[in-house]
Amino acid sequence: MQVALYSRGFITEDIANIRLLLEELRRAEIEAVIYEPFYRTLQEHVFFEHQPVLFSSSEQLSENIDFLMSLGGDGTLLDTVCYVRDSNIPVIGINFGRLGFLASIGKEEIHALVQALQNRTYVVDRRALLHLDANIPLFGEVPYALNEFTIHKKDSSAMVKIHTYLNGEFLNTYWADGLIVATPTGSTGYSLSCGGPIVFPEAGNFIITPVAPHNLNVRPIIVPDDNIISFEVEGRSEQFLCTLDSRMETIDSTVQIAVKKEVFSINLLRLDDSNFLHTIRNKLLWGIDARNAIKL
Repeated sequence: MQVALYSRGFITEDIANIRLLLEELRRAEIEAVIYEPFYRTLQEHVFFEHQPVLFSSSEQLSENIDFLMSLGGDGTLLDTVCYVRDSNIPVIGINFGRLGFLASIGKEEIHALVQALQNRTYVVDRRALLHLDANIPLFGEVPYALNEFTIHKKDSSAMVKIHTYLNGEFLNTYWADGLIVATPTGSTGYSLSCGGPIVFPEAGNFIITPVAPHNLNVRPIIVPDDNIISFEVEGRSEQFLCTLDSRMETIDSTVQIAVKKEVFSINLLRLDDSNFLHTIRNKLLWGIDARNAIKL
């Protein structure tokens, strides 16, 4: 079995857990294929008996890779979308960050995780992606996102007008700082911070959430994910920001953009004693109230 390891980096407190993970993989006879920049920073902290296989691009992840482990927070896991692409390699998120909705496996569960991989006692969830189309090249070979697409004003410029259409039919003009189109997976991210609803990951929807709308009667709306959502942007500034997850491009009002459901999905691995309800109770502290007689 081969497992690819990806991380943006680490802090001193993470070193013991990284050593533990590598040791657990070695004992289980699971080969670690390591992201090259991550390996370079690890070398002075971790002893490697042999030079591991390294990767630095999607093309270097061979068909022999069984899983990709993301070591970090949700932002780190979102990076892996650019590496696994349409390969169907399941992604495992080990939370070395803060909240960890996507990277839901705790550092204290490393031993249990490796055992689950050995015994194949895990669950793989398919998560929908959204795809961006534009009349100019944007986001290179990865014009898709797991969490959300956004249009946003640039810097501290005035609010923008975002004319929004569903399958070509006018929906609304949003006078706002920006607009978010989130997948169900992304409903617990930026959209939630802007007042959007929590949506179960398997729901076939997009969530359209305005960012600081100037019209107080404008609220988030949930639409089926078989819609193509297109936009025209106006504003006093000549440039606007367009994002897919944490990746960003600058556009102007001549750029025509639309989002739709991607034709492929991404696989996220979780332990079989964890699910979405468990995650929102744990991360959002739902039900943690002294008045609740039921122990969750």
